[in-house]
Amino acid sequence: MELDFERCYRAVDSRDQRFDGWFYTGVRTTGIYCRPSCPAVTPKRQNVDFYPSAAAAQRGGLRACRRCRPDAAPGSPDWDVRADVVGRAMRLIADGVVDRDGVPGLAARLGYTERHLHRMLTAEVGAGPLALARAQRAQTARILIETTGLGLAEIAFAAGFGSVRQFNDTIREVYAAVPSTLRATARHRPVGSGAGTVSLRLAYRAPLHVDALLDFFALRALAGVERVGDGSYSRALRLPHGPAEVTLTPLPGHVAARLRLTDVRDLAPAVARCRRLLDLDADPEAVDATLGADPALADAVAKEPGVRVPRAVDGFEMTVRAIVGQQVSVAGARTVLGRLVAAATEPEPTDPEAVAGGAGGETGRSLRAFPSAERVLALPDSAYGMPAARRETIRTVARAVAEGGLDLDPGADREQLTAALTGLPGIGPWTAAYVLLRAVGDPDAFLPTDLGVRHGATALGLPESPTGLADHAVRWRPWRSYATIRLWRAAS
Repeated sequence: MELDFERCYRAVDSRDQRFDGWFYTGVRTTGIYCRPSCPAVTPKRQNVDFYPSAAAAQRGGLRACRRCRPDAAPGSPDWDVRADVVGRAMRLIADGVVDRDGVPGLAARLGYTERHLHRMLTAEVGAGPLALARAQRAQTARILIETTGLGLAEIAFAAGFGSVRQFNDTIREVYAAVPSTLRATARHRPVGSGAGTVSLRLAYRAPLHVDALLDFFALRALAGVERVGDGSYSRALRLPHGPAEVTLTPLPGHVAARLRLTDVRDLAPAVARCRRLLDLDADPEAVDATLGADPALADAVAKEPGVRVPRAVDGFEMTVRAIVGQQVSVAGARTVLGRLVAAATEPEPTDPEAVAGGAGGETGRSLRAFPSAERVLALPDSAYGMPAARRETIRTVARAVAEGGLDLDPGADREQLTAALTGLPGIGPWTAAYVLLRAVGDPDAFLPTDLGVRHGATALGLPESPTGLADHAVRWRPWRSYATIRLWRAAS
């Protein structure tokens, strides 16, 4: 990934927050790297280098600035939306695949050799998969150091380090401070955190239309799995090392996240999934500039800037939702899904504090993760409450996911996934596009046959026919997913 020096330097000189996460500024004379918006004195041109990732800056021997904390900047919107191998790899690394399965596991998921994958990432991001995972481990460790009361040795292994010595050396190299110093100088301490509870701030690029997100989730909330109220969204998560629960509260400049984890090793994937759920790594100004150029959407964009795409934390869950939602109302789909979840409810509580025996664990008010593919596959016919053909479609998908034949993760290849889904009986273009929009995070998915989309188009004076609407939507590329959300809002 080549960075234009003049454009980057102008962003740094103006302290433009819009470029945070797009690139990082390395200052050779001080040995630190910063966000473009760092409030420090602008360094001289001859002393500056620009890097496409924090890992690349660390690989260049630089440490993170203590003032602007570049390691906590919003994620790059480039990696968030790109459908190529590098974009898919970055999403999988953020989800902790390297820590769990190593570089061989990552390469196998992407279908490339380790050597070729390393070459592609180094060319685009400035660092290979191990260096990228190391940078993420350092950030995870810092969050745990500053927001929990865990011992430093526990944090070392929870963050994915192989030894306490490796942990100490990495923290000292990345932050120019020992772990105990980071804990002593922590600025944000959690209030009333229990065992396995982590409180942190998730940065985003303004503007963020909070009501659009919360309204969307509230309309579709499944009892026992998620809830919306008092300006917050809570839901259960199924993570690699156990169940968890998260409460997300959007605030000016950041989203306050409170995570209750069964195992703190799941912090990095939990953060990655929460960021994707709320689409926090989007570039709203780029999206709104494209959509606002269409007179039909200009007023809506001006009135409600920063509308995001509500995504998903579980690809299988979202696929089941899409199948159930075929040709039924949102309320009807929620009722059917609620019965399915109730029938599949497992006896184990998902409240990590209750699981761990921590104080205050009240299983009666805990949320539970959406049932796994294996659990759905084992349900009797009576649990589904839907036509037999639709029930068998869900079972076919569940079987494919359980056997590893269907990849519904954010790192999935979009064209291959579309072909795989539409090749299954009972799944057509609408369902596949909905899965791409919410589960995979494709920024350019579009549903011209959707009844809500067509109603929204009519309300805005756009063509109502699917063919006419699809032709008109070409001007919204590559942000048709965001246009879909706006059309749904116009319909309501």
